[in-house]
Amino acid sequence: MTVSWAYIYEHPGSDPVDDRVVLDRGGQRTYLVPVPDPSTAPAVAVDLVAEGVALIELCGGFALTAAARVAEAVGGRVPVGHVTFAVDSVRGATRYGERLEADQAPPRHD
Repeated sequence: MTVSWAYIYEHPGSDPVDDRVVLDRGGQRTYLVPVPDPSTAPAVAVDLVAEGVALIELCGGFALTAAARVAEAVGGRVPVGHVTFAVDSVRGATRYGERLEADQAPPRHD
């Protein structure tokens, strides 16, 4: 059984579906989900819960009021936390995800 959780972080101009990165490792699925504005995070969180995410963590610059709105939106169905690692760490994780996907891609026969 896969355990899934999501890290939501602010990234202007992003799309929470098209620009997300999903890492699968050892029965753990981690979603790195950019939102263009913290005000969109509650709706994104509700969608993630519907997809089966068991824990949501907000990264970096989310104010307590934004975190409270996310917690209210998910209605206690999953825990909502707040991590303080920098956006640079999210970028690093995104690059790691890209490398992982490239390594797992089937070989090309040109």
